[in-house]
Amino acid sequence: MKRPIVAIDGPAGSGKSTVAKLLAKRLQFTHIDTGALYRGVALLALRHQANLGDEAAVVQAASKAAFTFRQLPEGNLLHIDGENLGLAIRTEEVGAASSKVSAYPGVRALLLQLQRDLGAAGGVVLEGRDIGTVVFPQAEVKIYLTASIEARAERRSEELRARGQEVDLERVKSEMAQRDIQDSTRAIAPLKQAADAVLVDTSTMSIDSVLDRLESIVRNAN
Repeated sequence: MKRPIVAIDGPAGSGKSTVAKLLAKRLQFTHIDTGALYRGVALLALRHQANLGDEAAVVQAASKAAFTFRQLPEGNLLHIDGENLGLAIRTEEVGAASSKVSAYPGVRALLLQLQRDLGAAGGVVLEGRDIGTVVFPQAEVKIYLTASIEARAERRSEELRARGQEVDLERVKSEMAQRDIQDSTRAIAPLKQAADAVLVDTSTMSIDSVLDRLESIVRNAN
């Protein structure tokens, strides 16, 4: 099998991170969570108490940081300045901040070339919001993963409960709906399905079924 660039886009809670990681393992590709980069910028902004409404302040908070991915037993995890931020970037606060700061042209410019460098050699599975439309419009395989808002909110709630966090399902659903609006209506690189992406609705699918479907798409693309 060839080693293409596999671009997976979709809204929050659609299962991108979980599926991309497992798909990469199946294919023996490298998994690159580009959404983690934006979450990393958001975390740095929060840590520096930067005004999230001030693009320059957000960019400044992250401009000198070193973003790298390191392969650990639990996955290919983001490190910033050597610190493993695998769990720190997965809170709802960071997720909401990420949706806001990712709309800034300065933040996207800061991370665009890094994403392209990470995936340029192929044999990679990248997931995010604009991989198939902006980062790698020439990707050999493009997939748009989605699910109903109810299914996505329930999945995110289960994920948070597993980390020991108290969860209000309706609040998670409301915040997710708001994030959908922010991501899909922002002026720079809005969340949307690439014209040549394969749509996969995971609302009623098991993880194994999703993986089988995506693996088939990748293999049949060669």
